[in-house]
Amino acid sequence: MAERAAAGQRGPVPTPAAPSPLAAVHPSWRVALAPVEEDLLRLEAELAARRGAGEEVLPAPEHVLRAFEQPLDAVRVLLLGQDPYPRPGHAVGLAFSVAPHVRPLPPTLRNLLKELVADTGLPAPSTGDLSPWAERGVLLLNRVLTVRAGDSGSHRRLGWERVTDAAVRALAARGGPLVSVLWGRDAQTAAGLLAGTAVITGVHPSPLSASRGFHGSRPFTAVDEALRAQGAPAVDWSLP
Repeated sequence: MAERAAAGQRGPVPTPAAPSPLAAVHPSWRVALAPVEEDLLRLEAELAARRGAGEEVLPAPEHVLRAFEQPLDAVRVLLLGQDPYPRPGHAVGLAFSVAPHVRPLPPTLRNLLKELVADTGLPAPSTGDLSPWAERGVLLLNRVLTVRAGDSGSHRRLGWERVTDAAVRALAARGGPLVSVLWGRDAQTAAGLLAGTAVITGVHPSPLSASRGFHGSRPFTAVDEALRAQGAPAVDWSLP
């Protein structure tokens, strides 16, 4: 009887492992970011706790790693920003970009597009959606991938830099044509990770700093010239 009772006993049911945050990114980035997967799990848990406590975290969870949906090997240009737009409805997981319906555009994006038109002579875009650039090999990446609504820079100390540093290192180590544009002090802290690659630094397009050298800096033609010097074609910067 005792043996039958023991045989019928079941141990505790193991808790299923949490799905990897890397499940949604391109497989090539999954490999590159594997060393920081534990950091991503910790960040995911921290953000879930903050949302549970009532904090509005931007962008939406499904967009936090959106910059890594395109293949790593397809990236020719890195546009490195600071952190997402803090206004609800603006952050979409791609640095500087917004959804096509957003009006008015964030001032930073207005300055960026104004310089695009002045630099390249292209027609003014009808929206602030920069996702076509991402599809053409431009990685639109922020140093910090989330923010508390209404509070710019609020997630700088959460540990996102370990993740984005890993991404920048992977690009630098990959080889092949690459030009990185580092706008502002936060982005320029990553310059040391890009040794041996083409790097363009400049003033951030934020309205707080754009008048101190962003306007007239011609970063888009500078990127194209640096790509051609590496034997790569220029970027199609046109937007709908």
